[in-house]
Amino acid sequence: MAVLIGGRRARSMPAGRSLWSDARHRFFKNRAAVASLAVLVLVACFAAFGGLAAQWSNEDIDWAVLGDVATMGRPSLETGHWFGTDELGRDLFARVVQGTQISLMVGIVGALISVVVGTVYGAIAGYFGGRLDSVMMRIVDILMSVPYMFVLILLLVIFGRSVFMLFVGIGLISWLDMARIARGQTLTIKHREYVEAALAIGVGPFTIIRRHIIPNLLGVVIVYATLLVPNMIIYESFISFLGLGVQEPMTSWGALISDGASTMQYGTLWQIGFPLFFFTVTLFAFFFIGDGLRDALDPKDR
Repeated sequence: MAVLIGGRRARSMPAGRSLWSDARHRFFKNRAAVASLAVLVLVACFAAFGGLAAQWSNEDIDWAVLGDVATMGRPSLETGHWFGTDELGRDLFARVVQGTQISLMVGIVGALISVVVGTVYGAIAGYFGGRLDSVMMRIVDILMSVPYMFVLILLLVIFGRSVFMLFVGIGLISWLDMARIARGQTLTIKHREYVEAALAIGVGPFTIIRRHIIPNLLGVVIVYATLLVPNMIIYESFISFLGLGVQEPMTSWGALISDGASTMQYGTLWQIGFPLFFFTVTLFAFFFIGDGLRDALDPKDR
C-alpha cells in the first residue's frame, strides 16, 4: 500500500520477518541440512510403516533357509527376506525395523528428558544465582565426575535389562551438559530490559523463568537437542553391543550390529551391513541438521 508524502507517492515498507521465520529461511538454504532432514523423515517412515511391508515377523524362524546351505539366508525377493536372515533364520528386514524403532525411541525420549530437566535446572540456578547457584552447580560437577558408562552398566546389571532402565540410566547423567549451557545463557538473559521490567511490576521469579527465560533459551535448546539425540543412540548401541541392552526378542541397532559382527567370518555381511547403514545414515542426518539449526539460529551469523 502506497502513501502520499509531500505530494509524492511513496512505496510501502516491506513486511518484516520474525526471528523464527528468518531462521526457517536460513535453514532451508542449507542443502546439507535439508537433505539430512529428508533422510531422517525416510528413516522415521521406515520405522513407522516398515512393519506393514515386512513379509515375516521379527520372531518367526524360516526353517527352510536354515536348511539351505547354498543360500545361507542371503537377501532374496523370492523368499520375502529382503535384507536376508540372521544366524537363527529370523527375517532381518523385520528386525531392522524393530531395531530402528527402539533406537530412535531411546534417542528421542532420552534427549527430550535430558533437555527438559537440564533446561529447567540450569534456568533456576542461573536466575537465582548466589549460594543456590553454587550449590546446584557443585552437584552438577560431582555428578559429571562419576563414570557415566560404569553407572549405566551397573544399573542394567542390578535391575535387569529393559528399555525403561535404559531411559533411567541415560537420563541420570545426560542432562548435566544441558544444565550448564542453560545456566550460562540465563546469566545473560536475566539482565535484559524485559526481565527487569517484569521484576518492576511485581512478577514472581518462577513466572519470569517460565515466560521469559525458558522461551529465550529455545534456540540453544533445539540445537543441542539435535546433537544430543545421536549421542543417546550411540550410548544405547554401545550398551546393546556389549549385550547389556534390550532383551530378546526385542532388538536395537547395537544388538543387530553385534550379532552381525559375530558372523562376519562366515561371509554374512548383510547381517551387519543393513543395521550399520541405518545407524550411520541416521547419525549423520542428525549431525547435519544440528549444524544447519546452529547456523540458522546463531545471532552472530544473522
